[in-house]
Order: sequence, then structure tokens, then C-alpha cells
Amino acid sequence: MPACALAKNENFNMTKEISKTPIKTSFGTETLVEKQNEAQETFYQIYDRIIKRIITLSPNAVINLINGLFQTNYPPGSKITYNWTEHHDNHLKRTIADTILTINDQYTYHIEAQAYRDEAIEFRVFDYSYKHALVNRGRTNVLRFPEPKIIYLYNGKNLPDEEIITLDFGSQGTFDYHVPVYKLVERSPQELDEQNMIILIPFMILRLRNQLRKSRSKKDINDLKSLIFNDILGLIRKNLRAGNITAEDANQLWSMVAALYRYLYAKYIEFEKEGLNMDMNDELILDYDLIRERIRKEVKEEVKEEVKEEVKEEVREEITAQEQLAIIKKLHSKLNDSEQVALLLDLSLETVLAAI
Repeated sequence: MPACALAKNENFNMTKEISKTPIKTSFGTETLVEKQNEAQETFYQIYDRIIKRIITLSPNAVINLINGLFQTNYPPGSKITYNWTEHHDNHLKRTIADTILTINDQYTYHIEAQAYRDEAIEFRVFDYSYKHALVNRGRTNVLRFPEPKIIYLYNGKNLPDEEIITLDFGSQGTFDYHVPVYKLVERSPQELDEQNMIILIPFMILRLRNQLRKSRSKKDINDLKSLIFNDILGLIRKNLRAGNITAEDANQLWSMVAALYRYLYAKYIEFEKEGLNMDMNDELILDYDLIRERIRKEVKEEVKEEVKEEVKEEVREEITAQEQLAIIKKLHSKLNDSEQVALLLDLSLETVLAAI
């Protein structure tokens, strides 16, 4: 039996053996499995909240995400409609997010995020998409399914590029329903930036998760610091300055990074000793950028107002000059005397001569 398979079986048997062992807690007596289930529920709740916060960031940032995930080209300002759904079934606790978005009241997309391998994920996507199509069919007999995409938030061997369901309609034939996959953790932070999907950047902290479970050497800690402060935070700042995300987006993204760090890594004593936990708890880390961005916007608005006033004044001056020229010409045509025109209009003789 392969070592990995043996390890899985040993862990499974161990769980079965100790699951009946009661554990004293401040809330009474519970089994280890109950504690594990509670931890698992916390895990799902954290990822669910983060995905939903990402999907509800500023509209232009979300449009950029849709464009990157589905290779579309919606312009900034496109309308987003959220079709939130909740399905009570046996798999509810295993679902991180079920988000269906409609763009410009016409095109619909289904984004499903998954934190571990689940053989039923494509069936759940199909089920949710079918229910959405059924509810929104109107008075027609046409079911329009959203464009689906699964975002995998974990590294797994032999993850497919798409999941496929074959629908068998008997004598009417078969149809393959394809669900493309985006393997997020296999991408680099730079790839997310290039694809303008910066709002997925908090999940980049998962890239070192498996490595740090095994080892937390000085090099491992430095790798994590570089990932967080150079890559993740650096790209958040870059996109803030470029106007791809708002100051509020940046603040939210950093809060998500910090939340994931606390859940995944703050428990390790090595990080505590290195002061990384304290660094991650510094919520002022983006303040300089946020303040600078706010000041930049305020200055920009002030400059725009000043420019508007300058343009208005130039226009007024131009109109006045044109009116004066017309009056000089009209008066001169009647009097045919430049000195008299200058005297009547209180202008210099040179101004009158230049006008005629």
C-alpha cells in the first residue's frame, strides 16, 4: 500500500478509535470528532465570509474580476446584479459560496469557491445553475444557465482544468455540461495582477500553507514575510495607486489577509517569536496609502474646480474680446473716425486701429 494511502487509513482509524473518547470542556463533555466538526465549521465560515466580501467590493473591481475569470471585456460602470441564493441540503456546510452575478441585466455568471477536493462540486454547480435558470425563465420554455467557474483554493494532485457532467436524455441524446476550473493557489500574485483580478489576492496567503505545516524554519518564515509584505501588500498598494481598487477596497483586502493569517498561521510559536503576529496585527499598515489616496483625490477635485474656473474665465474673456471687436468695427463703420471711436469706447487708439 502506498505510504500516503497508509497514512490516510491510519488517520481514519485513529479518528474512529478516539472519536468516542469524551473531552471535558467548559461547555460540558464533547468528543474529539465534535471538536473537529466545530473547527471545520469555523473554517467554512471564514472562507465563506471572505469570498462574499470580495464579490461585494467596489463595482469596478468586481467587473475586473469577471473580465479576468471569464475572458470578457465589460467596461467600468457596468451594472452588477447579485442573485444571492441559499439551498438547505446535506452539503450546505461544505459549500463556501454560491454567487451568481448578472452583468448589465443580460449576462449571468456563477462563481463557486472550493477549499478542498469534493467529488460532487460540479453537480452542486449544475443544481444551483438549474434552479437559477428555472426561477428566471419568465414565460418562456428556455432555461438559460449562467456561465460557471469553480475557484479551487487548495493545491491538489491532478486537479482537472474542468469538471464535466454528461446529461443523458435517452433517445434525444447526451450533452456534456462543462464547468471550467480556476486553480487559484497555483497562480502567482503577479499573475493575478496581470489579469486584473487583484481582489483575489488575500487567498495568495494559502500558497505556503502546506509548506508551513511541515516546516517553519527561518527560511520558511522569511518566505511568508516576503509573500505577505512584498507580493500581497505591495500589489494592493500598486493597484490602489493605479486606481484599479478604491481605498476602501484596499482596506478590506488587507483585513482579509490579516484574518486568514490569524486563522492559519498565528498559532505557530515560531511566528510569534519572530514578531510576525505583531506585524499582522498592525491595522495601520495601509493608513499611509489610504490617507495619501484620499488627499490625492481631494487635490484632484480642487484642481478640477480651479481648472473649470480658469476655463470659464478664459471663455468669458474671449467672449468679451469678440464683443468689443464687433462694437469697434460697427462704430467705426458709422463714424469712420478711429480717434472718435477710441474716445467714445475709452480705448487706446492702438486697440482701435488693431481691430479695424
